[in-house]
Amino acid sequence: MLKTFSRSFIPAAWLGWQIESNWTDPFVFFVFSILKPVASVLILVFMYTIVSPAGREAPIYAYIYLGNAFYIYVGAVMAGASYSVLDDRERYRTLKYIYVAPISIPVYLLGRAVARFITGSIAVIITITAGVLFFKVPINVAAANWPMLLAALALGVACLTFMGIMLGAWTMTVRTEPWFLGEGVAAALYLFSGAIFPITILPSFLQPIGFALPMTYWLELLRRALLGSGAAAFPTLAGFSNLQLFGILGGLTVVFGLIAAIAYRYFDKVARDNGMIDAQINF
Repeated sequence: MLKTFSRSFIPAAWLGWQIESNWTDPFVFFVFSILKPVASVLILVFMYTIVSPAGREAPIYAYIYLGNAFYIYVGAVMAGASYSVLDDRERYRTLKYIYVAPISIPVYLLGRAVARFITGSIAVIITITAGVLFFKVPINVAAANWPMLLAALALGVACLTFMGIMLGAWTMTVRTEPWFLGEGVAAALYLFSGAIFPITILPSFLQPIGFALPMTYWLELLRRALLGSGAAAFPTLAGFSNLQLFGILGGLTVVFGLIAAIAYRYFDKVARDNGMIDAQINF
């Protein structure tokens, strides 16, 4: 079991990093890694400054900024699994060879997600650092609860990985424009997870979707870890203690892990039966 894991995970993580980072020279990659997250957060800051009369001192500003920053992981880790399948099947046409290799495909997708996690972490760190230095996000580095932050981050990324495996397996069965699947799911969850506004703003019949998503509780824990008592100004989950939020997030992680195992077996069978493992749709 350990041999299969190391044979699947380590090469997949290395391959994913090579694909993510070696498309240009190191200097251009470094500049791109800085400019992309800063440019995206500038759009958010300018929109907030123009629309909101409350100013950057209002608690909702930190709520929006940190939610947007940490949501980078959702696109990187969860949607990244979908892109990994499409890269291997459509662009490099190697998925069929990976399937006959003595490796575990779910563990392989997990390894590919690690590379996306690294590049996503670079963007998250740059975004939060820019917020503290230039955009007046009220984060006190010395007062932040770092153990809580790391524990919540690890648990949330694990859950996103399970969701990514589900999405990646589903991608193998999609025949029409599968490249938009990862972005579409990530964009839809962006609206329901409380990333940029409390889910209580949503219509009442849509709010249960937000409360069923693990990202809702994950983002709340990350905000509390960095903002401390300042996070109490966000009323959506104010009635839950940190321990309760960890319990809910842990429970949802287990649930999505089980769903991922079942979904992978189902979609893998569908893909095999319909000859989708070596299909080329867009190239």
